[in-house]
Amino acid sequence: MTKLKKTNVFKAYGSKPETLMDKTTRVVRKMVDEDSEKRRVKITRLRNARLEREANTPPETKASAASKSRRRKAATTR
Repeated sequence: MTKLKKTNVFKAYGSKPETLMDKTTRVVRKMVDEDSEKRRVKITRLRNARLEREANTPPETKASAASKSRRRKAATTR
């Protein structure tokens, strides 16, 4: 009987080489992740700007809102 050694029983397999499909998938996922991060930053920036603008504008009074609706009604009847 042959002597068993660690090198005979367990063979060290190298990692599989990356296939073309794996490489394409990795690159596309990276691109999609970058785009989604840019989109998230842009949405956050725009949301903060809108909230700040809404906070700085005075609330609209009922008189000015009523006059706008009268103008619309008058314009549609013509």
